[in-house]
Amino acid sequence: MGFLDETLITVASGDGGKGCVSFRREKYVPKGGPDGGDGGNGGSIIVRATRKLTTLTDYRSRKHFRAENGGPGRGKNRTGKNGIDLEIPVPLGTTVEDPFSTQVIADLVRDNQEIVLVTGGTGGKGNRHFATSTNRAPRIAQPGLPGTEKRIRLSLRFLADVGLIGLPNAGKSTLLSRLSMARPKVGNYPFTTLFPNLGIMASDDEKELVIADIPGLIEGASKGRGLGHRFLKHIERTTLLLHLLDITYQPENDILEDFYMLRDEMKAYKLSLTQKPQMVVINKMDLHGPEHRNPRELKKAIKGLGLDCLAVSALTGEGLEELERMILKKCDQRLDTGSAVW
Repeated sequence: MGFLDETLITVASGDGGKGCVSFRREKYVPKGGPDGGDGGNGGSIIVRATRKLTTLTDYRSRKHFRAENGGPGRGKNRTGKNGIDLEIPVPLGTTVEDPFSTQVIADLVRDNQEIVLVTGGTGGKGNRHFATSTNRAPRIAQPGLPGTEKRIRLSLRFLADVGLIGLPNAGKSTLLSRLSMARPKVGNYPFTTLFPNLGIMASDDEKELVIADIPGLIEGASKGRGLGHRFLKHIERTTLLLHLLDITYQPENDILEDFYMLRDEMKAYKLSLTQKPQMVVINKMDLHGPEHRNPRELKKAIKGLGLDCLAVSALTGEGLEELERMILKKCDQRLDTGSAVW
């Protein structure tokens, strides 16, 4: 219940305040002369990205947001108070979409990046604006313009440098805990991870990379099976994908059966995912036995696809130092080419 990466909310800007009908008291001036002030403008609704949030959980129960109305105008030409704008904070990587047309209104990827969703209504004019040579004492004023209501969808896609993907129980959570300070729940059963976890991998030269552990994909995930279909979108922005393969997995056909299964689900969801920089990590080498896949043959098959491959044990730490170096190198190469991560 703690994780939320998509929600529908309704926002409404504030109404403009009404103009004032007022007359100043002045000798020899009919009814003192008009001095009604204008109404204040209504507050706007602003969506702002912030590093302080990582999920949309704050909006699980709160679905309606309304900015403050503008204050009414007053006598002595005093303008009403403007309504206070209402800011809606969201995590970096949040897209604001029209739920009816699926059009993307904004993609908020930088800290403090913001968009004004709906502008507050304009305040009405006071009666001083309606004085003429023939009507020096107008008793009319404008009502404020109403605010605007809008329904929007907030959808979060993680801004991670590295995405860990693999079948359930491949060891992604354990690997994340060894590469970073994250402490995700780890267990020896399918679907241990029910929502993505983020961790920070720090290097000796003070570089930091964000790693996302994407919940287990299964065959048919792109069509809604299992849990993975909910989280495929979280690998769209990653710089590097790490395919985690379990050396103890027993394929029925091809030695790369689990790899092809993952690739096919990504391709079915969005073809561009398969075109991202990738490498394969063969995990659980501490459990390898003669009844399991031959690691040399598995490596050879993976390299035949043009992908780098490394055998590790996330549990014992075997091969993790070399893995960290490879991850840093690949991410540096990606950034050096000038290619955009998002």
